[in-house]
Amino acid sequence: MPQVNADSYDAHVRRDLSRLRAATAPYHDIGAAHAAGFPTNKPNCLSSPTGGMGLHYVDRRLLDDQLDVLKPEILLYAPVSEGKHKLVAVEYIIPLSRWQSDRPPEIFGQSLKRSEELKLWYLHVWAWEQNSQGLFADWNPSVKC
Repeated sequence: MPQVNADSYDAHVRRDLSRLRAATAPYHDIGAAHAAGFPTNKPNCLSSPTGGMGLHYVDRRLLDDQLDVLKPEILLYAPVSEGKHKLVAVEYIIPLSRWQSDRPPEIFGQSLKRSEELKLWYLHVWAWEQNSQGLFADWNPSVKC
């Protein structure tokens, strides 16, 4: 697994990234993710001309107005050979309808981005795959669908 470089971030971000990686390490085995409540159906792989996000497995039980570093709402997997896929990132989301503050929700010292189209606040964290666009970028040029 490539080492994710978080050196340019402060100690709080590096600590939270380490905690996130420890909490999600078991999910390199997709079976463990399914057993933990992430769905078994294979979602579509999202990509753009600038890169990919991968397959989004959403634990719908976590869709509320809370964010927890240890419990991301979405696990993102990139396809690899022979129908297999690898854990590359997580995504934190809050439905717009659940957030009552005028300020955006925050995690990792970052404000979540607002998507009117998807009706949610979101933030990607490339915890398991180096991203030349940054730790919190939407798209990763190394992820291919």
